[in-house]
Amino acid sequence: MSQYVDGFLLPLAADRLEEYKRLATKAGEVWMEHGALAYWETIEDDLSGEEMRSFRVCADARENEIVIFAWVVYASREDRDRILAAVMEDPRLRENAEMPFDMKRMAHGGFKPIVAINS
Repeated sequence: MSQYVDGFLLPLAADRLEEYKRLATKAGEVWMEHGALAYWETIEDDLSGEEMRSFRVCADARENEIVIFAWVVYASREDRDRILAAVMEDPRLRENAEMPFDMKRMAHGGFKPIVAINS
């Protein structure tokens, strides 16, 4: 398995969802133009699960916040490193000086797939 995945988990003030969706749409377009294979942004829907650690807890979400779970798929770790560097330098993402969420509260990491089953 040569693909590589970046994962993101973050709390977002519920009243900033539309602003976040605009930013995420732009970000997805930028990632895809630079060579990502897939870009997903998702919002919490069912975070229940008895005797499990909730995504709300993992994201340290407060009462007025929702949880965003996102990921980007690349062909390889090398592609990820190149694409991520290009995305971070892309001026289209630097246009927003103020992010709709607290970057210091976002979790991010790179992952090597161990099982991938697609339809």
